[in-house]
Amino acid sequence: MTSTDMRTEAEDSGPSGYAAARLRLLQEGARSGPPRRSALAELTDDWLTGLFDAGAEKLRGVSLVAVGGYGRGELSPRSDLDLLLLHDGSADSGAIASLADRIWYPVWDLGLDLDHSVRTPAEARRTAGEDLKVQLGLLDARHLAGDLGLTAGLRTAVLADWRNQAPKRLPELQELCAERAERQGELQYLLEPDLKEARGGLRDATALRAVAASWLADAPREGLAEARKTLLDVRDALHLATGRATDRLALQEQDQVAAELGLLDADTLLRQVYEAARVVSYASDVTWREVGRVLRSRAVRPRLRAMLGGGKPAPERSPLAEGVVEQDGEVVLARAARPDRDPVLPLRAAAAAAQAGLPLSLHAVRRMAAAARPLPTPWPAEARQQLITLLGSGPSTIEVWEALEAEGLITRLLPDWERVRCRPQRNAVHIWTVDRHLIETAVRAAEFTRRVHRPDLLLVAALLHDIGKGWPGDHSVAGEIIARDVAARIGFDRTDVATLATLVRHHLLLIETATRRDLEDPATVRSVAEAVGSQGTLELLHALTEADALATGPAAWSSWRASLVADLVKRVSAALAGDDPDEPEAAAPTAEQERLAIEAFRTGGPVLALRAQTEPPAEASTEEPPVEPSGEPEPLGVELLIAVPDQKGVLPAVAGVLAMHRLTVRTAELRALELPDGVSGSVLLLDWRVAAEYGSLPQAARLRADLVRALDGSLDIAGRLAERDAAYPRRRGIVAPAARVSVAPAASRLATVIEVRAHDAPGLLHRIGRALEDAQVRVRSAHVSTLGANAVDAFYVTGPDGSPLPGEQAASLARALEDTLRE
Repeated sequence: MTSTDMRTEAEDSGPSGYAAARLRLLQEGARSGPPRRSALAELTDDWLTGLFDAGAEKLRGVSLVAVGGYGRGELSPRSDLDLLLLHDGSADSGAIASLADRIWYPVWDLGLDLDHSVRTPAEARRTAGEDLKVQLGLLDARHLAGDLGLTAGLRTAVLADWRNQAPKRLPELQELCAERAERQGELQYLLEPDLKEARGGLRDATALRAVAASWLADAPREGLAEARKTLLDVRDALHLATGRATDRLALQEQDQVAAELGLLDADTLLRQVYEAARVVSYASDVTWREVGRVLRSRAVRPRLRAMLGGGKPAPERSPLAEGVVEQDGEVVLARAARPDRDPVLPLRAAAAAAQAGLPLSLHAVRRMAAAARPLPTPWPAEARQQLITLLGSGPSTIEVWEALEAEGLITRLLPDWERVRCRPQRNAVHIWTVDRHLIETAVRAAEFTRRVHRPDLLLVAALLHDIGKGWPGDHSVAGEIIARDVAARIGFDRTDVATLATLVRHHLLLIETATRRDLEDPATVRSVAEAVGSQGTLELLHALTEADALATGPAAWSSWRASLVADLVKRVSAALAGDDPDEPEAAAPTAEQERLAIEAFRTGGPVLALRAQTEPPAEASTEEPPVEPSGEPEPLGVELLIAVPDQKGVLPAVAGVLAMHRLTVRTAELRALELPDGVSGSVLLLDWRVAAEYGSLPQAARLRADLVRALDGSLDIAGRLAERDAAYPRRRGIVAPAARVSVAPAASRLATVIEVRAHDAPGLLHRIGRALEDAQVRVRSAHVSTLGANAVDAFYVTGPDGSPLPGEQAASLARALEDTLRE
C-alpha cells in the first residue's frame, strides 16, 4: 500500500483507520529511516487536519500548528505529538475549547502521548519569553491546518524574538545543555546511553539548530546531519523493539535493536552511536566556543571603537611555536605556515595548544587535514618529541586530541587507532571507550613523569597499552606486536622498541600478580622479574600500572592496591638487584597480629579485632593516599583481623558469618602464622577489609559468637543465607557472565593456584570455601579482591600432605568449583 492509500484510509475511517494505517506503515520492513519518519508525519498531518476541519467549519482566525520534533516532520514510532492550537482571540472561548477537545481526545483514545496548548500569538510569544523550552519548540513550528497567515505570523515573530534576544538566551541554552550533560553523562561513553538527553544526543543536535537560527553562530555541518540521522534511526529501532516511547538504549535491547538496523551485533551498534555522538559533541564544543567569542567581541568592540576613534581593530596574534599562533583564545596557524611543506605542523600545533591550555581552531585543524603531507617513516625526531609533548600535557591533551581525531588526523598519524576508535568496553569497571581510555591513561601518566627515568617511554606506553583490543585474542599479545610496529615507525631505537613492547605485553602483570598471588612465594617474585627483565622497565611498569588503573574508573584503584603493587615492586627490584628470591624474608607479624594469634592459641577459639581504617598503614607507603573529589582520604572501610587455631572449615565459616551480617568483602588475605619461639602450633590469620552493605556494622562480640557457632557446626550458615535470599531476592539488572575457574600453571612451586572469576554476590566466598573443603584440599593462602561487580580471587591449595595437587586432580577441582558457582 502506498503512502497515498494510507492517507486515504486514515481520512475515510477516522481514528481506527489512522491506527491501522500507522501500524501498517511501521511494519513495512522496506521503509525505514527518514522516509518512514516523513511518511508517519504526513499520515499524522492528514488525520489531524481532518479532525481540525471537522470541528472548525464555522471558526475563523484559528490554526493547528505542529511544534518540536513533530514540527520538524520527524516522528519516531512512539514519539509524542507536540501541538499548538493557535487562535487570534476573536472566536468564542467555548468554541475554541470544543475544537481542542475534538482534536485532543481522539489522540488520547489511541494511546498516543500528547503535548498540547491553546494560545493566541501574543500568549505564545510571552510564554516563549518565559520558558526557553517552549521557545525552542516554536522555532520548529509547522502549519498543519486552518489560518496559514496566523501560523506564518507567529513563526516570523518567534524567529525575530529569538534573534533579538540571542545574546541573552544563548548563554541560558548553553547552561541548560551543560546541566543536562552533568545529569545524563556523555553519550559517546555510556553502555546504556540516553539517545536524547545525554551529551552528544538529539537534544544537543536540536540546540545546534537553535544556535544556527539565531544567526549569531553556526555549527560545523560536515557529518552533523548524518550523525543526527544515525541517532534518530537507532531511536526508531528502539521504539519498535520495546514498543515504548523510550530513549534509553538498555543492554537487554541492544541486540534486538542491532538486528532491526541490520547490524552485525550490539558492539557494532554502540560504535555507530558513539561515532554519531562524538560528531555532535565536537560540533557543540566548537559552536559554543564560537558563540562565546562572538558575544565577547560584541561586548568589547564598542569600547575599542570609542578608544580608537572608529574602525575595526586588528586581532592580536601571539606566537606559540613555528607556524602556530594564539588568536582570540584559540590556536591558529600563522599566516606564513605551509602545511603542505611542513608534515610536522599538525603535531606541533597540537602540542602548542595542549601546552598552552587552548583549543585548536576548527579552521586550523581542517586546513591541516586538507593540506598536510604524511610524515616519513620513521618519523623525524621533532615529530616524535611533539607527540610526547602533546601526551604529557595533562588534561588539556584531551580536547586537542579530540579535535585532531574529528578531522581524521589521528588515524592518519597512527593507522592502528582506527580499530580502537569508539570501541565500547562491556565491563562495569571501565567508564570509557578504548580510545578515550588510552588518552586518559596518558593524562594520568603525565602526573608520574617525575618518577621515571624515561618519561617518553611511559607516555607512549600509556597511549598504546590497550591498542590490541581492536584485534581478536589476548589484547596484550596483539598489542605487543602493534606496539613494536608503531614504536619503530615513530622513530624509537631498537632498545626502546623492545622496552615499549614489554610494557604493553605485561601492562597487567603487576596488578594481577599483587592481588592474586602470594607475594611470600619465591616463584611469584621470580616470574615477575623474568618477565620484566630490568630495573628501568620495572620502574616504568609500576607507573604505567597506576596510570592505567586510575584511568579505568573509580573501582580500579585504591590505597590497598597501591600498597600491594608497591610491595611487589620492592621485592622484584631486590631480585633484579641480585637478591635471592627463593628465600625471601618472611613479613614479620605486627604486634597486634601476634597478640591475637597467641590469644587464639591460648583460648583454642577465634579472636578478632574490628576497627575503622581511613588511610593505609604508615609502613605501606610514604606517599600521600589518593584523595576523593570530596577532598577526604579514600575510605578503606573497616579492617577485620581474625586469628583462629589452624583447623578445617575456617574460610567458609568466616565468609559465611560475614555474609550473614551483610558485610561486603572488599579484600581478604588468609595465611598461616607461626607462633613465637617457645609456643608450638600454628594459627590462621585472616586480614579482611569489609564494609556494611547497608546499616551499621555489627558488634565484634556478635561476630565472634556467630563464628564460634559456625566452627563447631551449631550454626547452619547455608540455611540462614538461603532463608534470607528467599525472603529478600537479589535483583540484578543484567545477566552476568558465567563464573570461570582455572588452574594457574607454574604460578607456585609450593601450592596449586586456583583462580576464580565470578560476579560478586552475597555468600560467594562462603560457597567457594565450602566447595574447597568438600574437595578435601587445604587452603594454604587466599587472596581475594572485589573489583566493581567482579570477584577476582586466587587460592593456594595443597593436598592433605601439604604438596601441590597432581595435574588431573587440580583440573578436576577447577571444573567442580566452576559447576558449583554456575548452579
